[in-house]
Amino acid sequence: MHDDSWIRVEVSYALPDQQWLLTVNVPDNCRLGEAIARSGLPEKVPGGLPEDCRYGIWSKLSKADAPLQDGDRIEIYRPLIADPKEARRLRAKQKTEAPKPKAG
Repeated sequence: MHDDSWIRVEVSYALPDQQWLLTVNVPDNCRLGEAIARSGLPEKVPGGLPEDCRYGIWSKLSKADAPLQDGDRIEIYRPLIADPKEARRLRAKQKTEAPKPKAG
């Protein structure tokens, strides 16, 4: 028996200077990783997607074999280049070490 049921999902990815939001129709038994491949996004991104990227469905971390539902938004997360907590510590340290303006 051939099942012709399809669902529509969105695949999103962003670089600092460019972003993609693609709508793609996939079979209703499609998994997250397959939907990304079917979207063609890996070929559209300069240099391709990072090998160590993570995925989410509606901001909830998910694995490539996660099942999809109609209307899901797949998000592809780039690896962080800096630990957010460490970045905040450095900014706070820079503020406290900055020279204070002379009163005058």
